[in-house]
Amino acid sequence: MALWGNNDNVGSGGTVSLDYATRVVTGSGTTFGNTGAAQEGDVIRFGIRGSGGTYFGDAVIASIASTTSLTIGSTAGLSGAAIAGTSFLVSQLPSYTTLDSKYSEASYGTPDSLVYGVNAGPGPTSQYHVTAEGWVGVTTYLDNGGNLRVKKETLVAMSGITTGSDGIAYPTAE
Repeated sequence: MALWGNNDNVGSGGTVSLDYATRVVTGSGTTFGNTGAAQEGDVIRFGIRGSGGTYFGDAVIASIASTTSLTIGSTAGLSGAAIAGTSFLVSQLPSYTTLDSKYSEASYGTPDSLVYGVNAGPGPTSQYHVTAEGWVGVTTYLDNGGNLRVKKETLVAMSGITTGSDGIAYPTAE
């Protein structure tokens, strides 16, 4: 199992429910373990960030029992709220970020920090514009004057990442 991969949107078909006590995720309409789908070591992102969706946090997939059942390694990066019939995404982002207090829903407690895969390509310059390819941590916050600020931190510099997590791609070219 690699420390990270190059795909920020492995798959997200169906919905999932989580039993916190056993750490078992049960899917409906899912294809866990199939070629091109969620694999051991990938990160499962429960819920949708932004646009009125509820985000519950991220967890590392520890084992896959079937196309509809998997076990996560820890619930520490999750909010603790009930997860039932919830949308999800699977990413090959660096798994250590799920327990990093900066990017953990449970520890950080705000919906404004996340890790994204960033690939090269032209794109609009905005407060989200990043200058490096790879796995990038993006944190947004309001300063004391009420102005939006964005902190971008390159966690793993690499090329060839397939983006699309949360439907947001962060292009790099200047």
